[in-house]
Amino acid sequence: MQWFSRMKSGTQVECGPSIFELECNRMHPEPQMTIDRAQAGRLLRLATYASVATATMLIAGKLAAALMTGSVSVLASLVDSMMDVAASIINLLAVHYSLQPPDRDHRFGHGKAEPLAGLVQAAFIAGSALFLILHAVDRLLHPQSVNDAMVGVGVLLFAMVATGALLLFQRHIIRRTQSTAIRADALHYATDLLTNGATIVALGLAVLGWPNADPVFAIGIAFYILYSAGHIGYESIQLLMDRELSPEVHDQIRHIVRDHPQVRGVHDVRTRRSGQTYFIQLHLMLDDFMPLVEAHRVADEVEASILAVFPNADVIIHEDPSTETPPPPLPG
Repeated sequence: MQWFSRMKSGTQVECGPSIFELECNRMHPEPQMTIDRAQAGRLLRLATYASVATATMLIAGKLAAALMTGSVSVLASLVDSMMDVAASIINLLAVHYSLQPPDRDHRFGHGKAEPLAGLVQAAFIAGSALFLILHAVDRLLHPQSVNDAMVGVGVLLFAMVATGALLLFQRHIIRRTQSTAIRADALHYATDLLTNGATIVALGLAVLGWPNADPVFAIGIAFYILYSAGHIGYESIQLLMDRELSPEVHDQIRHIVRDHPQVRGVHDVRTRRSGQTYFIQLHLMLDDFMPLVEAHRVADEVEASILAVFPNADVIIHEDPSTETPPPPLPG
């Protein structure tokens, strides 16, 4: 029995055992990617440029509004936008690095730069939330009036429109690329819509004679930001720990393999994702006395069928005799 390791280019052949992956997390089904690496790279770069530009523009507006109104809720929104810029720049660098082709020191590519960037973003977001909580508690203990509230409302309405447009663009990119870094970026821009809306309400209540509404809303916003940071961190850790792709992807792979008329069965399907690449490992069950050359041809045809559906996949196929008893499935 032989091991055949193939990448999309078909230029790599290696011998050796497969790597055991961690058991499947079934909570987050993952759609397949149907675009090539070059197109995905172009879309990811566009998304990061748009993110940095939008966040920078929002910082300028919110800084002016915070100085004019003295509102801690506006300050909360400003700090959130500053974290967005820092996270978006990290995303820009991470996406650029993750799209670099494999090299001698990183033969599986650089895709894990994306979830690493997600962890850094989670830390940034959590830190900004803790800062906001401390500042809001201080404002509760030492109340201050809100000035020029309508200026703040105008700036925040503009921020909501700009953020909404960016989110629509980012979600289009996510549907096409399934990028972890862009998904994390979109998550805190989505929280921006909530924070900006809540800040507008807080400014209105402060004008109507409820000054404590401003810091109370800021604390609520901060806790929601903490929740978002936890979600981003969890997803990033799962990708770094090589979580299996969704059961739907597993079923699709099995269906593709079993469609070949000379395949007698398939087992030990293992998958993971790194950046824009799906890593797929499986065992083919073939006739006991099939010549090696014929078994190699069947494996090539099965690989080509998988790559037709998952064009960014790196496929490793192991041939087994059909009379061999497959190992028991992993727990979970």
